[in-house]
Amino acid sequence: MTTPELPQKAINCVRASDLGKTNICLSNYGVKCILSEKPGFLPEEVEAVRNTVMKNGTTIYIAYNRRFYASVFAAEKIIKEDGGLLSFNFEFTEWAHVIEASTSIPEIEKNNLFITNSTHVVDLAFFLGGEPKEMVCFQEGSVGWHTPSSFVGSGITDNGALFSYLANWNAPGRWAVELLTAKHRIYLKPMEQLQLQDKGSVKVYPLDIDDRLDREFKPGFYLETKAFLEEDDTRLCTIEQQARRVDTIYRKIIGR
Repeated sequence: MTTPELPQKAINCVRASDLGKTNICLSNYGVKCILSEKPGFLPEEVEAVRNTVMKNGTTIYIAYNRRFYASVFAAEKIIKEDGGLLSFNFEFTEWAHVIEASTSIPEIEKNNLFITNSTHVVDLAFFLGGEPKEMVCFQEGSVGWHTPSSFVGSGITDNGALFSYLANWNAPGRWAVELLTAKHRIYLKPMEQLQLQDKGSVKVYPLDIDDRLDREFKPGFYLETKAFLEEDDTRLCTIEQQARRVDTIYRKIIGR
């Protein structure tokens, strides 16, 4: 059996159901810095992954590339210029009919679709608006391979911003984040683009942004990878943050 050269850094982009065990293997092998595809582990693997990386002194970042969209940088600039975020809402509806028909997605990933896919939206919303300080959550329904299928909730973040969310996997919908300031309503819908509504107007219009990197590469990937290689964790989600969100936010939203 060969022993591959030990790299300083590694990017783990295996399928979601194999991420946890692969991160554990990389950590035990001696890799000290890992960029892992989201979510980094399945919910039942939280403790095993967390304990392994703590024992080995491994740094793992979770690749939520939407934090690095040009549209998100532009939204942050507007929020700052407007004096801060007042409230926000988001939707993480999944197209259950597409997932149902897919033969390439293992059942374990379908059963964990919220954390393996929907958390892209939830992560971005709370990255922009702050961590929930108080939150109430309700769930209903099923799509056969996933329970629940309908979600609604609200709360307040540690930044003082009120928020609400919804998703109904049995109905039409799409991913979206809407951010409200004293001067604008900012639409990330789709999240690769930025649209604005000015106070006193019902007109919604697109804002020109410098999104060359998002068009040349998969959106967010260039700057995310650059931050990882340069060990700039300003916008990266750490494994500790992800584990905490699974325990205190994601489990509550999904009601499991």
